[in-house]
Amino acid sequence: MTRENIPAALPTPLVLVGAGKMGAALLRGWLAGGLDPAAVTVIDPQPSPDIAALCAERGLRLNPEAAAPAGALVLGIKPQVLDAAAAALVPWIGPDTLVVSILAGKTIADLKWRLLGARAVVRVMPNLPASIGRGATGAVGSPEVGPQARASAERLLASSGLVAWLDDEALIDAVTAVSGSGPAYVFLLAEALAEAGVAAGLPPELSAQLARATVAGAGALLDADAREAGQLRRDVTSPGGTTAAALAVLMREGALPDLMREAVAAAKRRAGELSG
Repeated sequence: MTRENIPAALPTPLVLVGAGKMGAALLRGWLAGGLDPAAVTVIDPQPSPDIAALCAERGLRLNPEAAAPAGALVLGIKPQVLDAAAAALVPWIGPDTLVVSILAGKTIADLKWRLLGARAVVRVMPNLPASIGRGATGAVGSPEVGPQARASAERLLASSGLVAWLDDEALIDAVTAVSGSGPAYVFLLAEALAEAGVAAGLPPELSAQLARATVAGAGALLDADAREAGQLRRDVTSPGGTTAAALAVLMREGALPDLMREAVAAAKRRAGELSG
């Protein structure tokens, strides 16, 4: 789902646990979308100065002593903190509370076991571009997540970009390997392209500037053009030209396509190890 067809209402009261980079990005997206600040509680023992200031300026509750069941509880803490934080979070969970977790490696079964009373649980895997509203997020719900809860979860996540639902929680590891870790692959491409430009004779600063703009521009075109990536590649490749010469190297046996499959397989394998 994209931001053009977001369901109309967020579940409230809304409790955000952990306001780090991803949690803060979601929070700002909700407020920009018109969510009443009075309906939001932020729980973060060490909030950044920006988050503390935002809560004070907009009237969000920050680390209140009293707790009551929320309409939605969004978990943005680090996975290793869950065990220590779980007992304090249980009072925020009622029979109708939607729990949305962006904790890497924590399965729905893990969350239900630690957060007593949690029923409708959505596990998501966002990526770094979600912090600027251009992310790709994979989501999967427990059996208790019906159409209404699913629509609420989509609304909570849609400010971060694309939301893609999975039929099987086991696919989360593959999502992690493709889109969760994927931005790092793209950054490496820009880095390697800049280094190759220097080797070809360009000044380092100019080469980095050209590589960065090229990767960003190609990504924007891929987003704006409905054609498949393979078709765009073919369209920009003239037979016998410079691009064809370069692609003959990148696409030969053992080169980029094979390396990418190997890299994604390694990331998926590691994701499984971390959640096991």
